[in-house]
Amino acid sequence: MPLRFAAILILSWLSIMPSYAAPDGATLYARHCAACHGEDGEGGIGVPLSLPSFQATIDEDYLHRSIRFGRPGRVMPAFTHFSEQEVDAIVKHVRGWNHSPAVKYPRTPVKGDARNGRQLYAKYCASCHGENGGGGKGTGITLPRPRVTAIVAPALNNPGFLASATDTMIKATLRKGREGTPMPSHSKQAFKEKEINDLVSFIRSYARSPKAESATLIYTESATLTVDSPYDMKTTIENIKRAVGSNNYIFIREQPLSYGLTPEGQEDPQQHIIYFCNFNQMNEAITTDPRVGLFLPCRITVVEQDGKVKMMAVNPKRLSSIFNNSDLNEMCDEMTKRYMAIMEEATL
Repeated sequence: MPLRFAAILILSWLSIMPSYAAPDGATLYARHCAACHGEDGEGGIGVPLSLPSFQATIDEDYLHRSIRFGRPGRVMPAFTHFSEQEVDAIVKHVRGWNHSPAVKYPRTPVKGDARNGRQLYAKYCASCHGENGGGGKGTGITLPRPRVTAIVAPALNNPGFLASATDTMIKATLRKGREGTPMPSHSKQAFKEKEINDLVSFIRSYARSPKAESATLIYTESATLTVDSPYDMKTTIENIKRAVGSNNYIFIREQPLSYGLTPEGQEDPQQHIIYFCNFNQMNEAITTDPRVGLFLPCRITVVEQDGKVKMMAVNPKRLSSIFNNSDLNEMCDEMTKRYMAIMEEATL
């Protein structure tokens, strides 16, 4: 084939290939990050990314890894589905708030005495970062979740943090502190170089410890709980109402599942939903994570198909992993047991 003809074919092929625009970091940030970190990086549930003292002590590799690994159990998800180009675009957008000279930290370990670091940590760090490095509590976003400090201290024992932050970055943060947050400059507090190294070594030792409880989530394959009923639809509904009361819940209402979605009187009579609540439990759940309100009050759906009746409910155990919040673990486990107790009692 003559070279000229081949070149024409290649150019023709390129002309019909779809063109792909580079990812827009601002759009990706607004869609996936702003809800927690603030529209302009001012912070919220997440740390304030535009804070000058934060920008001055991080490098782009830290942001890349934080996006990829997230913070298991601490609400920040791992964005494993993003392409490298999308991660690059978000990092570039976040670094647009930086007005300090760019830094790059080597991934070389800092050598210190972790045993002495443990003592220093207990004295100077535990009040904010937790006795075992589990981080601060609360978000400050809703009234039920007040903060102890202006900024929620990060969980230093979190595998996502430990995979993202280098020893040298942790050391720089300890030395400089974070102006605008309760995090002080340890250099200004007259810490010696050796003491800072000892602290870094202790923090890094969390990576060799068993996975922190605050980073452990409940995983379950089943998204729903399903129990077959030996009774007809009407009897099953009445049995659930009685079981709700005997399990310390208040019956709220029962209605067709499609109520409000179809014209009145045309709802499917073979699909009903029962709402019930324990208000103390609901308050505790919303205080722990306001997003749980999407699944409250409690509800069980009753469906009749081909003469068989089934009771179904959302599996609460899925919530801790969906919301990436380990504080929900115990509550979700208990709620699953309650749902099953109610549905099983309704079969007796």
